[in-house]
Order: sequence, then C-alpha cells, then structure tokens
Amino acid sequence: MEITDVKVIPVDDEKLKAFVSIVFDHCFVVTDIKVINGPKGLFVSMPSKKRKDGTFKDIAHPLNNQMRQYLEEKVLGIYKQQVSSGATAPPAPAPGAEGAPGEAASKEGSEG
Repeated sequence: MEITDVKVIPVDDEKLKAFVSIVFDHCFVVTDIKVINGPKGLFVSMPSKKRKDGTFKDIAHPLNNQMRQYLEEKVLGIYKQQVSSGATAPPAPAPGAEGAPGEAASKEGSEG
C-alpha cells in the first residue's frame, strides 16, 4: 500500500499544527488526520471519535509499526517542507464548520 497524495492544511495553534488528508493507491482517502505538537515533539494523530465515557477511539489507523512509521515520515516530512517554504497558516476552523479540510478532501477523493 502506497501513500499517493498528502494534503496538509497548516493551523496557527499552540498544539494543533495541521489538518491532513492522505490518499492510498490513488483510490482511498483518510481525512481528519492531525499534526500535533506534543511534549516529545511533533506526532501524527489519526482520526478518532469521542466515546460516551470521554475516551477517544481511532476510526482509522495503521495495523503495524512499519506502516505507522511510513505514514508519520511521509506526513511530517511534507508538513515540515510546507512550513519551511513559508506557507501561511489560516485560522483554525471551528469543529464541524462548513468547508472544513476533511470535507474538501472527501469530495475530491470521490470524483475518481
């Protein structure tokens, strides 16, 4: 399985640094991935859903360390490249706001 496209939307926030969507093999998109600045540096947070008990459960995630490492290297590499090129960060969208990054990526991914 190959990551064939990565879209990074930088966010100007202390912890949340970007929203990301990735495409696998030109035919499957995963949206609502986040780049987070944590205590040990940047990491990739997979899309998740909040449960009734307040905990979060990943909706989509790598099944092994090799795929997790591949995904993180690809996403963080493109994020760092985009940030170093001077891409400006738009204001963080409100949760569920129309035109949120995941919506656009989903529409684009369904055209093919």
